[in-house]
Amino acid sequence: MAAALLLAGCSPEKTGTATPVPSGSASSNPSADPAVPKVATPLDVSKYVSKPCDIVPGTVLSSLRFTDPGHTQLQDEGFGAAGPGCGWKISGEGVSMQVIIGTGNRDRGAGGLAGLYGAHESGQFPFLEPAPAVEGYPAIYIDKRDRRPIGNCSIDVGVADDLVVGVYSGGYEGAEDSCAAAQKVAASIITTLKGA
Repeated sequence: MAAALLLAGCSPEKTGTATPVPSGSASSNPSADPAVPKVATPLDVSKYVSKPCDIVPGTVLSSLRFTDPGHTQLQDEGFGAAGPGCGWKISGEGVSMQVIIGTGNRDRGAGGLAGLYGAHESGQFPFLEPAPAVEGYPAIYIDKRDRRPIGNCSIDVGVADDLVVGVYSGGYEGAEDSCAAAQKVAASIITTLKGA
């Protein structure tokens, strides 16, 4: 199985979540690497697996100027292999936002931040950098390369030791605005999952 960046068809530049190839260490003991942050209080995503667009509050999306309905990508063997997702775009501007619930990676034994660290260490995703915690949950930036300077930000937040939720913003002016938008959406997801 080859790793791929997955997408929901949101932007001309392909964005999406990492699908790590399971490795012996990640699948047999995902918490073996002390560098991988642990999730103290796991969150339940089951309510949103069949309707991933509902995981982001409409008020947050509209504050970022996403007013059109999201496009659902349920888990499949192609672009949705990492798990179900939803994508939004601002018509005519090339600005997009995508959310992926990484249940597919989890089910293959390559889930959570441990799976992404493993994919980084094996060279599948050369760029990985710790990100600021999102509402108390550990997060990383990960991609084939660092595309933040060109306005594309990919942040994955650990919601359980074997599960991440990824947020990907594209088409922004640079690192500051793309990551601010992605972090705002990620924070709203954590708040939603906490039931606040």
